[in-house]
Amino acid sequence: MAFIEPPNSERFSLLLLEPGEIYFKDYSVYLYPDNVKEAEAQRRRQKGRLKICSKSILFVPEDINHPILKFPLSESSIVKRWTGPLLSKLYSKNSVMNLQNDQVVEMLEGNFIKPYVFKREKVSFLFSLVYGSIDECLMHISQLSRASTLSPPEHDSMIAAMVLSWQSRISFDRSCLEDLYESIVLETKANKISPLVINPGLVLLTSLRLYFQPFNNVEPSPHIRINLRDVKRVIRRRFLLRQVGLELYCSESSVLKHLFLSFKTQQERDELYEQLLKQEALILEDTGQENMMLLWQTGVISNYDYLLYINSLADRSFNDLTQYPVFPWVIGDYKSNTLDLSNSASYRDLSRPLGALSEKRLKKLKDRYAEMAEPKFLYGSHYSTPGFVLYYLVRKTPQYMLCLQNGRFDHPDRMFNSISDTWRNVTTDAADFKELIPEFYDLTCSGDFLVNSLNLDFGKRQNGSPVGDVELPPWAEDPSHFIRTCREALEAPFVSENLHAWIDLIFGYKQSGEEAVLADNVFYHLTYEGSVDLDSIQDIHERHSLEVQIMEFGQTPKQIFKYPHPQRCFTVFPRSLSTASDATPDSLAENATSISEETATRDRTSSLSLFAWKRNMTDLIKLTEHMLHKEMVTDVCFSANKKNIFSVSQDSLLKLYSLEQKQQLRSASVSDMTLSSCIVINDKTVVVASWDNYVYVYNMEYGRVTESAMAHEDAVTDLSWKNGMLATASWDSTAKIWKPKPHGDKGGFSLHMELEHESGVACISLDSEGENLVSGTVEGCISLWKLQKASCSRQFPIQETSVQFMEALGLTCRLC
Repeated sequence: MAFIEPPNSERFSLLLLEPGEIYFKDYSVYLYPDNVKEAEAQRRRQKGRLKICSKSILFVPEDINHPILKFPLSESSIVKRWTGPLLSKLYSKNSVMNLQNDQVVEMLEGNFIKPYVFKREKVSFLFSLVYGSIDECLMHISQLSRASTLSPPEHDSMIAAMVLSWQSRISFDRSCLEDLYESIVLETKANKISPLVINPGLVLLTSLRLYFQPFNNVEPSPHIRINLRDVKRVIRRRFLLRQVGLELYCSESSVLKHLFLSFKTQQERDELYEQLLKQEALILEDTGQENMMLLWQTGVISNYDYLLYINSLADRSFNDLTQYPVFPWVIGDYKSNTLDLSNSASYRDLSRPLGALSEKRLKKLKDRYAEMAEPKFLYGSHYSTPGFVLYYLVRKTPQYMLCLQNGRFDHPDRMFNSISDTWRNVTTDAADFKELIPEFYDLTCSGDFLVNSLNLDFGKRQNGSPVGDVELPPWAEDPSHFIRTCREALEAPFVSENLHAWIDLIFGYKQSGEEAVLADNVFYHLTYEGSVDLDSIQDIHERHSLEVQIMEFGQTPKQIFKYPHPQRCFTVFPRSLSTASDATPDSLAENATSISEETATRDRTSSLSLFAWKRNMTDLIKLTEHMLHKEMVTDVCFSANKKNIFSVSQDSLLKLYSLEQKQQLRSASVSDMTLSSCIVINDKTVVVASWDNYVYVYNMEYGRVTESAMAHEDAVTDLSWKNGMLATASWDSTAKIWKPKPHGDKGGFSLHMELEHESGVACISLDSEGENLVSGTVEGCISLWKLQKASCSRQFPIQETSVQFMEALGLTCRLC
């Protein structure tokens, strides 16, 4: 659970406030009971800290046996200077105030975590300030008391103005700079964001470090320092549906592993982001989207690590419970005594959302949907909300649940009591569609969130049994075994082959629009990015209602993929990442090297047969070299006149290079994803294959794409053109033959033949007559096809790894 803050000796925490409530200042005080004789008041006095917050005043006694007292300002609070007897010792101090309230909330008595005690009675206390100005304290509380009488949106607006005024009056303490030689780049206002908590402050960026100075003393240190050399990733994020967030991830050696900041405007956020990237001390990891996708597809990184990565791309953060990372239910059997992970019946259907797994429930939901006015939605609740996250984690992080639910735990029978019962509810209940969280697959936590290790009293269920540990399925020996089994299932071949379908639903093209309707995947419209522009809403009441909606009902992840996500073509679980929770490119590269070395050892014998061919490579002379692409070049081909070279790359660009002029002549952005192959079919036309499942026809004369077609249900991996026929290969386990449409049509190609394979097709080649096709699969099988009969005449399962390239010469295949 990455969002849990490190232990702090201070009893007070921002989690004792309402979600998003601001803590301003505190004073050292003595508390005295009112309306008793002075001698009795002196005997019962308590020393502690008085915390001034935007919606409440808290007294935190030094003695942990006494409860923390919280006085909600909305409960008829009266705070005034106390005028007692002239001979009173208290009165002579001239620094005593009287607080009267209609309610007091007692918290953490004996320093035990338990539901708060609400006492609705008139109370009166005296507070004597040890230090500080009584006038300043009273003025501040008076402002907050006036704000508490306003409606919630007006209250929030007034508090925001107070925070801004405070920010404007305070400057960053530059004496805290660690290095005399670091130059100041930028100072700006920001809020530190953690789950349910917003803490205002100032940010200072220097040439070597980034500093955060909170306005209050709640942080363990008065300044948070991050060395820029420790920062590995900087990500711009949404916060409450606005593009005002910025999250930094640091190396494992860094004291602070991550920092989430929010800003008043997107412009302020972007200015800091751009200045950060300009600093020489900042060296970020290369986690390009297509690079990570390729590493996942080829088995270098695990399903777990890839899901964490795309969650991060989609603005899901462990620091924001409204956008917490979402993981799928994978296992579908929680009743059997043993679990067979080689049986597909043990798994959930990943191609359908949870709400569509039960046909009976889905029919009722669709009947309601048909009668609903626009904007329609199929599911009234979401699959990820702050409440759902804490539903799973309440045993590990009870203080967060108390914060979210106003000092109370949920009803004992509604709590997370049983894995099996929760699975039954999410697949049958009319309003329960929650997915899982990363902790269910995190081997480092060993399932500690399933155990009531703090011995908390959550109450008793209707059957009289107390709420204790989560009841595990019969096949799980203990929480650690349960987590290991869930992780093993997540990395199993069945899930690897189908995970792309779930990604399409949550992060991809089936997330919204017509595809979402067809996939039975429509949620309430306000949960989607772009559904509302909060900055354009002037009415504070409307804006507040939308923010409450976001907070309580969750947010759909940002859509990352506009086209079907490619299927994984490698299902072996990478050993070196078996316990990784946040793989780095360095570790991924090391793992890739070990895999390559292992493969090289296995194939040493077959490699000897290529020795003579490789020896002749030494006779080649390099004529020219030109850096055309920023990413890996995936294919090259000559133009019809042999004077130019076409190239495609993972950077999604098609480029034309002139051998005569020795320069690039043209660059065209064809797709949003990797371009895998290109062929020239005449002096004007280039055909390009892409991982977005499409084939594109690029016309050199017009300088643009003139035709495009969704050729496959997964990434198109290779092309071949011979004798007026186009062959395409794909990870969807098919090769297809296409023929040009008649001139009377609008051009393009029509499907002539489809050749099915047992696994994804990596490469293909037509012979010179266009009568035979040879194909190579990701599992190392080579097939020879007679196109006249549309049949496979021979198969050669000669390799244990994917066939990457082949060329058909008559009926002879040359393999590399």
